Amino acid sequence: MIKVLLVDDHPVVRAGYARLLSQDEGIEVVAEAGSADEAYRLFVLHSPDITITDVSMPGVGGLGLVQKICARQPQAKLLVCSMHDSPLLIERVFQAGARGFVSKNAQPDALLLAIRQVHAGSIFNSESQMQQDTSQNRQAEAQRVASLTPREYEILRLLTLGHSVAECADMMHLSQKTVSNHQTQIKEKLVVHTLAAMVHMAQRHGVITTAGF
Repeated sequence: MIKVLLVDDHPVVRAGYARLLSQDEGIEVVAEAGSADEAYRLFVLHSPDITITDVSMPGVGGLGLVQKICARQPQAKLLVCSMHDSPLLIERVFQAGARGFVSKNAQPDALLLAIRQVHAGSIFNSESQMQQDTSQNRQAEAQRVASLTPREYEILRLLTLGHSVAECADMMHLSQKTVSNHQTQIKEKLVVHTLAAMVHMAQRHGVITTAGF
């Protein structure tokens, strides 16, 4: 069981974290604090495996808390959660002694993953994780686009340029039913459900440009 101390000056945020962590049977929230001073006292009292803290709090603040706890216990494992995710802040978080950073803009599962990895002795940065996931998603999308036949690719290009099914059929000398069937197959291959999603994917992978040329 991983014992966690939650630190955030907003009770609603702490409640949200606690609700999320309660879904994992291997994690237990042993204490909650609304300030750095209270958090330090509870850290000494409970000796949590992981301390999760916000940056912006009254008084010392999250980074000051991280430094204070690390000065007392250099091997302490701390995670910082913040809505601010600039590279400079993240660098300061790790310089202070934290083992992990989770942006409040990240998916909820990122916090659970961070707790597991930091508890296991790893360093976690949700921003680099998000970049890696984005890169993997782009590669998967590119493979789906590449799987289109030449005819499907051309229909995708015309549809995402704003042409109707009837216009595509006329330009390609096909029946409207044939174009409609291809449109359905294209959506299935690309795993998209709307024309807007098709347009965004076409732009991301150079099928069309934002200018339409």
